[in-house]
Order: sequence, then C-alpha cells, then structure tokens
Amino acid sequence: MTTIPILDVYGALILGMLALVLLYCQWRRPLRPAQLSVVRRSVGNVVFSLPGSAAARLAMIPVPLAVSVWAHDQGVGLLNWIPVPGWLAAVLGFLLMDWAYYWWHWATHQVPLLWRFHHVHHTDLDMDVSTSVRFHFGEIILSVPFRVAVVLLLGVPFLALLIYEIGFGCATLFHHSNWRLPVRLERILNMVFVTPRMHGIHHSIVRRETDSNWGTVFSWWDKLHGTLRRGIPQNEITIGLPAYRSEKELTLPKLMVLPFKKPRPWELPDGSVPERNTEAEEGNTMEA
Repeated sequence: MTTIPILDVYGALILGMLALVLLYCQWRRPLRPAQLSVVRRSVGNVVFSLPGSAAARLAMIPVPLAVSVWAHDQGVGLLNWIPVPGWLAAVLGFLLMDWAYYWWHWATHQVPLLWRFHHVHHTDLDMDVSTSVRFHFGEIILSVPFRVAVVLLLGVPFLALLIYEIGFGCATLFHHSNWRLPVRLERILNMVFVTPRMHGIHHSIVRRETDSNWGTVFSWWDKLHGTLRRGIPQNEITIGLPAYRSEKELTLPKLMVLPFKKPRPWELPDGSVPERNTEAEEGNTMEA
C-alpha cells in the first residue's frame, strides 16, 4: 500500500489531536446527558469502526486520489476544462466535493440499499465523538464508486481532494461531538460550518428532524436547499432510531449483520411514531 505522507502523518496527527481535544471538551461541557456508559460505548464504536477504517484507507481514499491524478493527466473533468488558476481550481474542488457529499448523505437516507448500511450509524443511542467513526464497512465500500464519479465529473485536483479528506474527518469529529459550545459562538460558527447542535437534530428519532441538516463541512448547503433545521433545544432531542431502543440489540455482532436484515418501520417498540409538538421552522436561531 502506497504511503501518503500528508494523510498518514500530518492528517493522522491533526485528527488524533482534534479527537483528544473534543473528548476533553465534551467531558467538561456535555451538550446532552449520556444515557449509556460513555467508555463502553466509545470502545465499542472504535472496535466496530476498524473494518470500515481499513476500507477507507485501502479504497475510499486512495482510489479517488489515483483517479484524480489520472483525470488531471488526461484532462478529464470540469475543473480541467475551464481555464482557472490552480488555487481557484483547488478551492472550487474542495467546495464542490462538500456539495456532492451533501447529496451522498441525502442518498444514504433515501435509497433503501444505502439506508440499510447507513442506519447502523444512526442506531447509536448517544451521540459524541465516538459516533463519528461508527460506520459499517459496507457503507464505506459503497461510497467509493460515488466518490470516483464525482472526481471524474469535476476533475477535482489531487491536493484539493487530499485536503478535503482531512477537512472531512475534522468536520465529522467536530459535529458529532457532545460539546456544549456557548450558544452565541455556535450561532456564529453555524453561519458557515455544521455544528454539534445542528447535527444533533439530524440524529433525532423524529423523522422530519432526521431528514434535515445533511451537510458535512459547510452548513450553507442545507440553507441553499431548504433542509436546514434549527431552534430545537438539545434537551428535547432523543438520539437514535425509534425502532432500536435497546442496547442489547446493538452489540457488535448484531450491528455487523444489521444491514442484511430488513430495516424496521420508523416507529417505537410500542408502535407509536415519535413526533414533536412544536414544529421548528427553517431559519430559527440555534437553541441551547
């Protein structure tokens, strides 16, 4: 396997340091109270992520990077066709990758095959830094053709794609963290970036809340497409999926085979559908 120094050395160092900082911050200032043992959940999520992490390093990241080099050499893709300076092509490549990933995230909820794998991520009964790695290896593998197609279509430069992968990892760690930032600071950050309160709404058991806030790095894609939802206090959010409320059903072996079983209906074990009395309107300010 070819070593990618920027990714394997500097990227790993950045991600590792950020994870440690966020772990400390969410310990000192938790956004939502933990329902389960934080240590047991975190260890379980990390162990569960190992096959997916291997798939990401062996296929999801290097294959699109190799395609990016080929596309540049062959003059394939939008950014290789239009006469723009290299720095502008890199900026556009970063932005367009994040926009494309908005649609991939949307597809993982709307396409039945993709949802089978992605809903494993949403079964976590709490959400914190460890949730950011709780992805089934099958979802990682299924994302490779999508990423290759985007790189070919757009002609994303190699360096822009590499930096995006690191930025993608940082954003995923950050917005899954259970860190209670000061509301004013988070409102400012949320004008540009996806933040913990914004993504916490996406992990709600209320369907219309889960079907919102699809962004990864930048929050403006949700505002652009009318899928931004804010204004819901975090203490009113129940994290997870309504049909999977027992920790005993979410052991590592059961999570591994979960995509190969028919997903359950969006309802609680008693048959009721979770709802919220107050509809949060698009454009509401961030709530505590």
